[in-house]
Amino acid sequence: MNTKLTNMCFSSLKLRTSAFFMAMLITGNISYAQTKKQTVDNIVKEATENSQLENLAHELLDVVGPRLVGSPQMKQAADWAVAKYASWGITAKNEKWGEWRGWERGISHIDMVYPRVKSLEGMQLAWSPSTKGKSVVGELVIYPDLPDSVSFKSWLPSVRGKFVMFSMNQPTGRPDYNWQEFATPESFEKMKSNRTKQTDAWRSRISKTGLNLKALALAFESAGALGVITSNWSSGFGVNKIFGANTTKIPSIDISLEDYGLLYRLTESGKKPKISVNVGSKELGMVPTFNTIAEIKGSQKPNEYVILSAYFDSWDGGTGATDNGTGTITMMEAIRILKKIYPNPKRTILVGHWGSEEQGLNGSRAFVEDHPEIVKNIQVVFNQDNGTGRVVNLGGQGFLNSYAYLGRWLSAVPEEIRKQIATTFPGTPGGGGSDYASFVAAGAPAFSLSSNSWSYGTYTWHTNRDTYDKIIFDDVRSNAILTAILAYMASEDPETTSKEKSVLPVNARTGEPGNWPQPVKATRKGGVN
Repeated sequence: MNTKLTNMCFSSLKLRTSAFFMAMLITGNISYAQTKKQTVDNIVKEATENSQLENLAHELLDVVGPRLVGSPQMKQAADWAVAKYASWGITAKNEKWGEWRGWERGISHIDMVYPRVKSLEGMQLAWSPSTKGKSVVGELVIYPDLPDSVSFKSWLPSVRGKFVMFSMNQPTGRPDYNWQEFATPESFEKMKSNRTKQTDAWRSRISKTGLNLKALALAFESAGALGVITSNWSSGFGVNKIFGANTTKIPSIDISLEDYGLLYRLTESGKKPKISVNVGSKELGMVPTFNTIAEIKGSQKPNEYVILSAYFDSWDGGTGATDNGTGTITMMEAIRILKKIYPNPKRTILVGHWGSEEQGLNGSRAFVEDHPEIVKNIQVVFNQDNGTGRVVNLGGQGFLNSYAYLGRWLSAVPEEIRKQIATTFPGTPGGGGSDYASFVAAGAPAFSLSSNSWSYGTYTWHTNRDTYDKIIFDDVRSNAILTAILAYMASEDPETTSKEKSVLPVNARTGEPGNWPQPVKATRKGGVN
């Protein structure tokens, strides 16, 4: 065979070999694309035809109820979640990270008994002392507008044996949108102007005592008051924010705007109204606090992690339905679906249900501190927190190349879900607000699946109306589908996500370059002075 013929044969063989490998590559790509599409279709089908969201919400919110850190209900919820995961064949555990002041809410009976009888809408604040099974009856007093702290100290003994009101009486119980719809422009502006003046005057009244609100409550307690009465209106019909008590010996009571206004006007006009208060609660000492962690072990890269994140605790004015029950059931439903449709992920998929988010992201901060071996190998964290709405925002949290991998993964999400999501890249790293920030501070790519409002800030965020009936299950179902698909895509991705940080813009206030948020230590022993 001559040299020319030999070269032709080798060239022909080379072409055939290249064509073979190209065909294999194309076939492989087609096969992967088909597998990906089939998996995504199956995720959507399972979420749509076999949704467990309503049942999860009922069991968590109606049966267990609110999940105040340190309460028996918080531990009950954690045990419920572990058992629920076990029923799906998913490994889960409660992992202790600290301890908190244990407290259990009891009844709240608050009645006006003079100048007429009326049952009042109100409740004790979290960690409020009880009345020890007795009804305490007393007159109400409003602390006056005194010129300075010396005058305040002289007046203070007059609160002995009385309930002290120290919230401003709201000039209107109608939210602004109601005024805007029905009032004349002149009337609306007049109301807002008067409210601003009244608010400024009230703040001045407080500041002249020389004390902040916590110190003021403790001063009334020390002076022999029977209890402190507040009304923390949330600027909507029927909603008050319910937080924690500042007192240690006497009850702290929040009363609805309408009933607080009634009592305030009667007191202000000299009618000397009296109320009867019977509030029950139990002090349980220091109790352990937990994160609940669920896991599907990775089959190829078990030491790399996709984390689905949602905090588990709540304030207890309502049942913590949209804050953060909806985030919790989104993540539970997503991993339930993945266990059924994608039981052997390449990377390990974790769900983190964090404790004590409401007191400063403590559970997630503790997890980051306690598990550096996980944090350094995080592929991605997806966190859902802010309410019941469908996800409409996804920012890059300052990670320079986040647009590349998040864009790849989002491309697999059905158009009807994906088209509603606005993306911002590279974005700015969140320094707080929810648990993704604990991971961002440690340099791990963590992102907030931020939802639309449904009047969250006014009507359900930390309010007495945050209950099951406020959940929009179609939106939560959309979020579970989105989360499951993103987790699947992140797990399958042959590339490891980049953790490169962008250069942050100059701080307009200081003129200095922006700084990446730094990790904050968890409070490991909470609720104690």
